[in-house]
Amino acid sequence: MKKYYEILNKCPLFHGIAEAELDSVLECLSAGITAYKKNEIIFLEGSPARYVGIVLSGEVRIVKEDFFGNRSIVSRSGPGELFGESFACAGTEVLPVSVSSAYDSEVMMIDCRRITMTCSHSCSFHNRIIFNLLRVVAEKNLEFNKKIEITSKRTTREKLMTYLMFEAKRNRSNSFTIPFDRQVLADYLEVDRSGLSAEISRLRKDGVIECSRSRFTLLET
Repeated sequence: MKKYYEILNKCPLFHGIAEAELDSVLECLSAGITAYKKNEIIFLEGSPARYVGIVLSGEVRIVKEDFFGNRSIVSRSGPGELFGESFACAGTEVLPVSVSSAYDSEVMMIDCRRITMTCSHSCSFHNRIIFNLLRVVAEKNLEFNKKIEITSKRTTREKLMTYLMFEAKRNRSNSFTIPFDRQVLADYLEVDRSGLSAEISRLRKDGVIECSRSRFTLLET
Protein backbone atom coordinates (compact mmCIF):
# COMPACT_ATOMS: atom_id res chain seq x y z
CA MET A 1 0.00 0.00 0.00
CA LYS A 2 2.86 2.39 0.74
CA LYS A 3 3.57 2.97 -2.97
CA TYR A 4 0.11 4.58 -3.22
CA TYR A 5 0.58 6.95 -0.28
CA GLU A 6 1.55 9.91 -2.47
CA ILE A 7 -1.76 9.60 -4.36
CA LEU A 8 -3.82 8.88 -1.23
CA ASN A 9 -2.39 11.95 0.50
CA LYS A 10 -3.96 14.02 -2.30
CA CYS A 11 -7.30 12.21 -2.07
CA PRO A 12 -9.98 14.41 -0.46
CA LEU A 13 -11.35 11.40 1.47
CA PHE A 14 -8.16 11.33 3.56
CA HIS A 15 -7.78 15.08 4.06
CA GLY A 16 -6.50 15.72 7.58
CA ILE A 17 -5.34 12.12 8.05
CA ALA A 18 -1.62 11.79 8.83
CA GLU A 19 0.37 9.51 6.54
CA ALA A 20 1.40 7.47 9.60
CA GLU A 21 -2.29 6.65 10.14
CA LEU A 22 -3.01 5.48 6.59
CA ASP A 23 -2.17 1.82 7.22
CA SER A 24 -4.62 1.69 10.13
CA VAL A 25 -7.25 3.63 8.17
CA LEU A 26 -7.08 1.35 5.13
CA GLU A 27 -7.13 -1.78 7.29
CA CYS A 28 -10.18 -0.53 9.19
CA LEU A 29 -11.95 0.27 5.91
CA SER A 30 -10.98 -3.12 4.39
CA ALA A 31 -9.72 -1.29 1.31
CA GLY A 32 -8.82 -3.44 -1.68
CA ILE A 33 -7.04 -2.64 -4.96
CA THR A 34 -8.03 -3.93 -8.40
CA ALA A 35 -6.37 -3.35 -11.78
CA TYR A 36 -8.53 -2.76 -14.87
CA LYS A 37 -7.64 -2.82 -18.55
CA LYS A 38 -8.58 0.01 -20.92
CA ASN A 39 -12.36 0.14 -21.52
CA GLU A 40 -13.03 -2.54 -18.90
CA ILE A 41 -16.25 -2.20 -16.92
CA ILE A 42 -15.74 -1.38 -13.24
CA PHE A 43 -19.37 -0.90 -12.21
CA LEU A 44 -22.20 -2.01 -14.47
CA GLU A 45 -25.51 -0.15 -14.59
CA GLY A 46 -28.02 -2.10 -12.50
CA SER A 47 -25.43 -3.50 -10.09
CA PRO A 48 -25.58 -2.72 -6.33
CA ALA A 49 -24.45 0.79 -5.39
CA ARG A 50 -22.28 -0.09 -2.40
CA TYR A 51 -18.72 0.92 -3.18
CA VAL A 52 -16.70 4.09 -3.20
CA GLY A 53 -13.83 3.96 -5.69
CA ILE A 54 -10.56 5.88 -5.55
CA VAL A 55 -8.50 6.14 -8.75
CA LEU A 56 -4.86 5.30 -8.03
CA SER A 57 -3.67 5.42 -11.64
CA GLY A 58 -5.28 5.93 -15.04
CA GLU A 59 -8.77 7.38 -15.40
CA VAL A 60 -12.35 6.21 -15.05
CA ARG A 61 -15.47 7.59 -16.72
CA ILE A 62 -19.05 7.53 -15.48
CA VAL A 63 -21.27 6.75 -18.44
CA LYS A 64 -25.03 6.75 -19.03
CA GLU A 65 -26.56 4.92 -21.99
CA ASP A 66 -30.13 5.23 -23.21
CA PHE A 67 -32.33 2.43 -24.59
CA PHE A 68 -30.78 2.76 -28.05
CA GLY A 69 -27.21 2.67 -26.79
CA ASN A 70 -26.48 6.39 -27.14
CA ARG A 71 -23.74 7.23 -24.67
CA SER A 72 -23.38 10.28 -22.46
CA ILE A 73 -20.34 10.84 -20.26
CA VAL A 74 -21.54 12.11 -16.90
CA SER A 75 -18.10 12.76 -15.41
CA ARG A 76 -14.52 11.54 -15.18
CA SER A 77 -12.16 10.83 -12.28
CA GLY A 78 -8.36 10.84 -12.35
CA PRO A 79 -5.69 9.81 -9.82
CA GLY A 80 -6.64 10.70 -6.25
CA GLU A 81 -10.29 11.33 -7.13
CA LEU A 82 -13.38 9.43 -5.99
CA PHE A 83 -16.29 7.96 -7.93
CA GLY A 84 -19.51 6.20 -6.97
CA GLU A 85 -19.73 7.98 -3.62
CA SER A 86 -22.96 9.89 -4.32
CA PHE A 87 -24.91 6.74 -5.20
CA ALA A 88 -23.45 4.71 -2.33
CA CYS A 89 -24.16 7.44 0.25
CA ALA A 90 -27.69 7.95 -1.09
CA GLY A 91 -28.51 4.31 -0.46
CA THR A 92 -29.37 3.77 -4.12
CA GLU A 93 -30.20 0.08 -4.53
CA VAL A 94 -28.80 -0.18 -8.06
CA LEU A 95 -26.52 2.05 -10.09
CA PRO A 96 -28.23 4.18 -12.77
CA VAL A 97 -24.88 4.54 -14.59
CA SER A 98 -21.89 2.44 -15.57
CA VAL A 99 -18.25 3.11 -14.76
CA SER A 100 -15.42 2.03 -17.05
CA SER A 101 -11.67 2.56 -17.25
CA ALA A 102 -10.60 5.05 -19.90
CA TYR A 103 -7.06 3.61 -19.81
CA ASP A 104 -5.30 0.85 -17.91
CA SER A 105 -6.13 1.84 -14.33
CA GLU A 106 -5.75 0.85 -10.70
CA VAL A 107 -8.65 1.47 -8.37
CA MET A 108 -9.06 1.21 -4.60
CA MET A 109 -12.49 -0.03 -3.54
CA ILE A 110 -14.10 0.69 -0.17
CA ASP A 111 -17.51 -0.53 0.95
CA CYS A 112 -19.32 2.71 1.84
CA ARG A 113 -20.78 1.09 4.95
CA ARG A 114 -17.25 0.74 6.35
CA ILE A 115 -17.03 4.54 6.21
CA THR A 116 -20.48 5.59 7.39
CA MET A 117 -20.82 3.05 10.19
CA THR A 118 -18.40 3.70 13.04
CA CYS A 119 -16.40 0.58 13.78
CA SER A 120 -16.30 -1.25 17.11
CA HIS A 121 -12.81 0.09 17.78
CA SER A 122 -14.08 3.70 17.79
CA CYS A 123 -11.19 4.79 15.56
CA SER A 124 -10.39 8.47 16.00
CA PHE A 125 -10.21 9.11 12.26
CA HIS A 126 -13.73 7.91 11.45
CA ASN A 127 -15.46 11.24 12.07
CA ARG A 128 -12.88 12.99 9.92
CA ILE A 129 -13.43 10.59 7.02
CA ILE A 130 -17.22 10.88 7.28
CA PHE A 131 -16.91 14.68 7.15
CA ASN A 132 -14.56 14.43 4.16
CA LEU A 133 -16.96 12.11 2.34
CA LEU A 134 -19.88 14.48 2.83
CA ARG A 135 -17.78 17.33 1.47
CA VAL A 136 -16.85 15.29 -1.61
CA VAL A 137 -20.52 14.45 -2.23
CA ALA A 138 -21.44 18.14 -1.98
CA GLU A 139 -18.69 19.15 -4.41
CA LYS A 140 -19.73 16.44 -6.87
CA ASN A 141 -23.30 17.74 -6.76
CA LEU A 142 -21.97 21.14 -7.82
CA GLU A 143 -20.18 19.44 -10.73
CA PHE A 144 -23.38 17.68 -11.77
CA ASN A 145 -25.21 21.01 -11.69
CA LYS A 146 -22.52 22.43 -14.00
CA LYS A 147 -23.03 19.50 -16.39
CA ILE A 148 -26.78 20.15 -16.39
CA GLU A 149 -26.18 23.83 -17.16
CA ILE A 150 -23.99 22.87 -20.12
CA THR A 151 -26.21 20.19 -21.65
CA SER A 152 -29.39 22.21 -21.16
CA LYS A 153 -28.21 24.70 -23.78
CA ARG A 154 -30.13 24.39 -27.04
CA THR A 155 -27.38 24.32 -29.66
CA THR A 156 -24.06 22.57 -30.06
CA ARG A 157 -22.34 25.96 -30.23
CA GLU A 158 -23.90 27.09 -26.93
CA LYS A 159 -23.03 23.81 -25.20
CA LEU A 160 -19.43 23.90 -26.39
CA MET A 161 -18.86 27.55 -25.51
CA THR A 162 -20.44 27.14 -22.08
CA TYR A 163 -18.14 24.18 -21.40
CA LEU A 164 -15.06 26.04 -22.64
CA MET A 165 -15.94 29.07 -20.51
CA PHE A 166 -16.15 26.83 -17.44
CA GLU A 167 -12.75 25.31 -18.28
CA ALA A 168 -11.17 28.72 -18.81
CA LYS A 169 -12.46 29.86 -15.44
CA ARG A 170 -11.30 26.66 -13.74
CA ASN A 171 -7.82 27.01 -15.26
CA ARG A 172 -7.74 30.80 -14.72
CA SER A 173 -6.52 31.21 -18.27
CA ASN A 174 -7.96 31.64 -21.73
CA SER A 175 -5.62 28.83 -22.90
CA PHE A 176 -6.08 25.35 -21.48
CA THR A 177 -6.10 21.64 -22.27
CA ILE A 178 -9.34 19.71 -21.82
CA PRO A 179 -9.32 16.07 -20.63
CA PHE A 180 -11.32 14.79 -23.63
CA ASP A 181 -10.68 13.86 -27.25
CA ARG A 182 -13.32 14.82 -29.84
CA GLN A 183 -15.50 11.73 -29.43
CA VAL A 184 -15.45 11.87 -25.65
CA LEU A 185 -16.15 15.61 -25.71
CA ALA A 186 -19.14 14.95 -27.97
CA ASP A 187 -20.39 12.30 -25.55
CA TYR A 188 -19.93 14.67 -22.62
CA LEU A 189 -21.81 17.49 -24.36
CA GLU A 190 -24.43 15.01 -25.62
CA VAL A 191 -24.03 16.08 -29.24
CA ASP A 192 -23.12 14.40 -32.51
CA ARG A 193 -19.37 14.21 -33.14
CA SER A 194 -19.56 15.41 -36.75
CA GLY A 195 -21.73 18.34 -35.69
CA LEU A 196 -19.26 19.18 -32.93
CA SER A 197 -16.30 19.10 -35.33
CA ALA A 198 -18.19 21.35 -37.75
CA GLU A 199 -19.00 23.82 -34.98
CA ILE A 200 -15.37 23.92 -33.82
CA SER A 201 -14.33 24.71 -37.40
CA ARG A 202 -16.89 27.54 -37.60
CA LEU A 203 -15.73 28.99 -34.28
CA ARG A 204 -12.13 28.96 -35.49
CA LYS A 205 -13.14 30.63 -38.76
CA ASP A 206 -15.13 33.27 -36.86
CA GLY A 207 -12.08 34.06 -34.71
CA VAL A 208 -13.75 32.94 -31.49
CA ILE A 209 -11.32 30.14 -30.60
CA GLU A 210 -8.03 28.58 -31.56
CA CYS A 211 -7.48 24.88 -30.97
CA SER A 212 -5.11 22.01 -31.62
CA ARG A 213 -6.44 18.62 -30.58
CA SER A 214 -7.37 19.05 -26.90
CA ARG A 215 -5.73 22.45 -26.49
CA PHE A 216 -8.09 25.43 -26.72
CA THR A 217 -7.63 29.18 -26.59
CA LEU A 218 -10.55 31.57 -26.23
CA LEU A 219 -10.05 34.76 -28.21
CA GLU A 220 -11.41 38.18 -27.37
CA THR A 221 -14.08 39.22 -29.85
